[in-house]
Amino acid sequence: MALKIVVLAKQVPDTRNVGKDAMTAEGTVNRAALPAIFNPEDLNALEQALRLKEQNPGSTVGILTMGPPRAGEIIRQGLYRGADTGWLLTDRLFAGADTLATSYALATAIKKIGDVDIVIGGRQAIDGDTAQVGPQVAQKLGLNQVTYAEEVLSVDGGFATIKRVIDGGVETVKAPLPVVITVNGSAAPCRPQNAKLVMKYKRATCPMERTASPNPSEGGEKDYSYLYEERPYLTLNQWSVADVDGDVQQCGLNGSPTKVKAIKNIVFQAKESKTLTASDADVEGMIKELLEEKIIG
Repeated sequence: MALKIVVLAKQVPDTRNVGKDAMTAEGTVNRAALPAIFNPEDLNALEQALRLKEQNPGSTVGILTMGPPRAGEIIRQGLYRGADTGWLLTDRLFAGADTLATSYALATAIKKIGDVDIVIGGRQAIDGDTAQVGPQVAQKLGLNQVTYAEEVLSVDGGFATIKRVIDGGVETVKAPLPVVITVNGSAAPCRPQNAKLVMKYKRATCPMERTASPNPSEGGEKDYSYLYEERPYLTLNQWSVADVDGDVQQCGLNGSPTKVKAIKNIVFQAKESKTLTASDADVEGMIKELLEEKIIG
């Protein structure tokens, strides 16, 4: 059975390098100040999608992501591993979206893509850790959903058989297509990039990425514009709010009821050290001190 699979992927800040400039004054992530990476659990989801493509001849895998023009790098990384296409949702009106506005934008894009059999993504992104976007997309599209998946075992007869993690073990479930699946980080890691595919797609960009790139006459990169006429597959799909027939009031900050009121940058410093014994008195004293200093409780 040939499947049309869409992988929800996000370019996220590398949380190993969070500094004082990580947040804006408005309470949103300052993505320009942080190195960007492919969200780890979305890579697990991509691997499951690629395995389904191999198991079901004629299937296609597309990467759907939302972000600034530089998020096109996520689509390229998917293409390097075996994806067939991608769509970048990029528009200032998408900026500052919480999970509700993000899921709305992704759902409208999936409707535009049309006839999707499987939507698959990571359980959660490392910048928000909410695990809400996948289920919200399923709800907005009116689709079945399976969360905490570790492996998509097979797709046959219009049903996907999925192994998922539950408290105390695992279970195997069958879900009718179309279905939304979210994948755990404990699932199989994604395959490495393929050298031939890297060479094929390394110049693949969305139009806004080219606009933002340095001018060759000013010492920037060599002009490769001629390639996009010769090789149409190097032009990535780029959609705005208007392109997906989105409601501006449900996108970006306008559609985000979650508001960050304050941000505190907490730095832990060791002022002094204490040596404690295992006696009840020492343990009780430590707990009392922690409570008084409001470190816990």
